[in-house]
Amino acid sequence: MHLRKIAVGLSALVLLSTGAEARSLLDLLKPPAQHQEQSSRSGSISQGAALDLYSNKQKQPSFDGCADLFPSARPINTATVPASMKPMALCSDHFAVLYSQTSKTPLVVVERLNAAQLRDAKGEERTNQFYADPRIPKGGRAELSDYKGQKPAVDRGHQSPAADAPNANAMAQSFALSNMVPQDPTNNRKIWSKVEADVRKFALRANGNVYVFTGPLFDPGYTTIGGNKVWVPTRLFKLVYDASSGRAWAYVLPNAETRIEKPMDYATFVKDTGLRLLGDLPVTGSVGRG
Repeated sequence: MHLRKIAVGLSALVLLSTGAEARSLLDLLKPPAQHQEQSSRSGSISQGAALDLYSNKQKQPSFDGCADLFPSARPINTATVPASMKPMALCSDHFAVLYSQTSKTPLVVVERLNAAQLRDAKGEERTNQFYADPRIPKGGRAELSDYKGQKPAVDRGHQSPAADAPNANAMAQSFALSNMVPQDPTNNRKIWSKVEADVRKFALRANGNVYVFTGPLFDPGYTTIGGNKVWVPTRLFKLVYDASSGRAWAYVLPNAETRIEKPMDYATFVKDTGLRLLGDLPVTGSVGRG
């Protein structure tokens, strides 16, 4: 693995295996100490109203209530993430977040997409009501104030897109800051939006469930924003796994104005990022190939 390109501060991430030892997914180098600041804006809801969006099970820091959102129902094991990253498992109705109370961002957001869900999502109206996730202790989370008045401005970039939400509650949950990273506005609204749309188009045509892993990469020289020092990704990744065909492919793009590139196959993604997110799941090809 080419780990010198990565600086996230994780030492190992694993998928829980069924009746077998958990396998390491990634080894990442410690990030540099230097930081600067930068951010974005929009509406909000109260912390009480935000908490009401989640079931009692979803209020617990565990993937027990959303294991089915992961391929083969094998969630990421937070116990293998270094304690320095202060990891938390967060379940929502239609996505799961491996969250870091150190970076104040998700590390990986996992979705299970299929045609029925996306058809339901088509007419769902965006709420644009952002909120700090009330399940995360203060001091370990991003706040709305962190994104305000930043120069240059940054968007609150969804990792599980609002357009994937099939109902009003799922839509509201997608606006939690635990589902956001500080994202370059041109990147977020243009190229990344196209990547998200392309993934939805594929999932609408797929024969079954498609699993999508999305998250930030923090290379040396990454910056922070706001009083809570929210880490600003240098790159973003989106890994797509079609469970029915075994095909997997990924996009890895700079967090900047850029152009879309041809998706990479899974082996190239692992080599480029160090992230072995599919563990020992069968991968039989890539997009457009057998």
